[in-house]
Amino acid sequence: MLHEVSLPMENESAKSTGLKPLKITCTSTDCERNLHCFRMTKKLLSSGPSGRCRSCGVQLIDWARVHRRFLDDASHTFKVLQFELIRHHFWHIQLSEHAVNYARRKGLVLLRQAAERQIRQLIGDAKHPREGFQTPRETSPHANAIHYSQHATASCCRRCVAEWHGIPEGRPLSDDEIDYLTQLAMLYVKAQLPDLAEGPQRIPPIRRPVQSIARGVRGHEEHLRVS
Repeated sequence: MLHEVSLPMENESAKSTGLKPLKITCTSTDCERNLHCFRMTKKLLSSGPSGRCRSCGVQLIDWARVHRRFLDDASHTFKVLQFELIRHHFWHIQLSEHAVNYARRKGLVLLRQAAERQIRQLIGDAKHPREGFQTPRETSPHANAIHYSQHATASCCRRCVAEWHGIPEGRPLSDDEIDYLTQLAMLYVKAQLPDLAEGPQRIPPIRRPVQSIARGVRGHEEHLRVS
């Protein structure tokens, strides 16, 4: 059963400064604004305990609580996820038109099925061929609403899943684990798109400018000549 989760609001400092870094990676930090990174390396672990920010050393997360993976505690999980800069970014950026249309064309019922399928394909195995890069970022024109949710809920790669959800790398995810991550993804989508209908909607395709279409045709013709 899904529990409704309200979309968290940015803290006042983030509102006043505008969190729009040019480049945000999984290891980016802005500790002055309480936005950290909890990803550890062997070298970092040799100099101190896990669970702390790799930049400033602060420990903010009750990892045992988060790793229980209780859906009725999802609001707490979403709150603490946002202490990590990369997660905060995905909780507060606007979904692209493509991502919104993808969700509306499916509706909640079909989107849930798509989310489970996508999570199973991208992180269900012990290791993906493009591990660490398998889930498109918001800069990709192909990023859909579930991709956004995977980054926001730390289910974008097996290392993030291990860090935030306590599911070890090196083995396939169980059906229960996939179901948990799928439900987190759907809670994110419902928070981002609270008016999303249960069933699919008819949404017209995004019309690209004529110049862009022409460039695409010329590029395709050039590719044919080269090949």
